[in-house]
Amino acid sequence: MGLYEDKRKRTHTPEGYELLTLESGHLEYDFHWHLGYCWSKFLAGLKEQRFLATKCSQCGAVYMLPRQVCGRCFLEMDEWVEVGPEGTLEGFTIVRFPYIDPNHGGMMQVPFTSIWVNLDGASTRMMHYCNEYDEKNLVVGSRLRAVWAEERTGSIHDVSHFEIIK
Repeated sequence: MGLYEDKRKRTHTPEGYELLTLESGHLEYDFHWHLGYCWSKFLAGLKEQRFLATKCSQCGAVYMLPRQVCGRCFLEMDEWVEVGPEGTLEGFTIVRFPYIDPNHGGMMQVPFTSIWVNLDGASTRMMHYCNEYDEKNLVVGSRLRAVWAEERTGSIHDVSHFEIIK
């Protein structure tokens, strides 16, 4: 049986239907999709250790993560600005319950801290990870800095995590 084994060893429902088990085995999905202009430029920036955001020419909002249309003015944005790599901690959750990571199909290593960070110069927040796991050391409003992965491939994982600036 798979990961979620029935500990009660029942074989039928109370109504008499047989409980079926289906093993999917190991599957690999090889797929590609076009990221478009906006995300392609953003991820290329990460590969160069730069956070690129889009800026609205009407209201001045700076979107990190970038988007093509301003959420306030509904105007197409074509101005790019660099933000970060430091920012402010806006919120966090320390995850201590393991689950299957959709990036690689294995179990997530716990604990890990999921954060909302507002990068310097940005109007919006982005979600990422922090290397601090003790909530006593995490204070909303703390300053953070990006720690870059040694090997960068043009993905969000080019930012390994954020660390607290002491």
